[in-house]
Amino acid sequence: MTTSDTQHPASTATAHLVASDIDGTLLRTGEPATPNVRRAVDAVLRAGHHLVLATGRSLIGAVPVGVQLGIDDAWIVASNGAITARLYRDRYELVDQHDVDAETAIRVALGQAPGLLVAAEIVGAGWRVSSRFPVASLNGPQYVRPLSEFATNPTPRIVFHGPDAHRIVPALVAYGLTAIATRLDWVDVTAHGISKATALEQVRMALGVESHNTMAMGDGENDVEMLQWAADGVAMGHASPFVIGAADRSTGSLDDDGAASALWSLLS
Repeated sequence: MTTSDTQHPASTATAHLVASDIDGTLLRTGEPATPNVRRAVDAVLRAGHHLVLATGRSLIGAVPVGVQLGIDDAWIVASNGAITARLYRDRYELVDQHDVDAETAIRVALGQAPGLLVAAEIVGAGWRVSSRFPVASLNGPQYVRPLSEFATNPTPRIVFHGPDAHRIVPALVAYGLTAIATRLDWVDVTAHGISKATALEQVRMALGVESHNTMAMGDGENDVEMLQWAADGVAMGHASPFVIGAADRSTGSLDDDGAASALWSLLS
């Protein structure tokens, strides 16, 4: 008999909000979640808890993961908190969108590093790009457009890609933007004060979940605020010391199905 067979549905007072990063946490980028992770997700949902996908992916990249995991009527926090949506089977409803000052972000970034590639998310449709990004580096189709179009079209996120892109972060932050270097050659920029944590707090209140019944799992720098927000912040075992230090505890690595272990611990 599995844990999900013996678990009774959580009451409103005990239901947890479980926020999980996708890439590097629930699955390896480009691969499906393992059977163990899928079983753990199913058990958590059957027990009456709420699983929220909280990801740096665009919405168009996050929805297929929810579908693959069999999550119905659930919440998605995408684009590092700039987008919040409800997932209903294979369709979604946009709930909230925080647009970034694209003109300022591009002017400041290219003033620091003129050769960087630029991408602006088109919610639910793909990306407007200054030049083609590497294949599969962005979720969804790419549409090459002149930079003059970027500032006149609302977007929740701007991406800069190129050698030493991380060096532009201090300048962007100085202008009041949220800038995270997820890699040395990749910087995500969203509006001031936006993070996975700010979006998750709104989801928590909408669901009526008590703050002490929150759990978050992640492995990257863009997960730090989320791990600190949760009553139980769980860092993946392969995360950097900085990320692990922000969490309440750690679990196994991606290779160890650490996310599944953390999910099963909620049901024990």
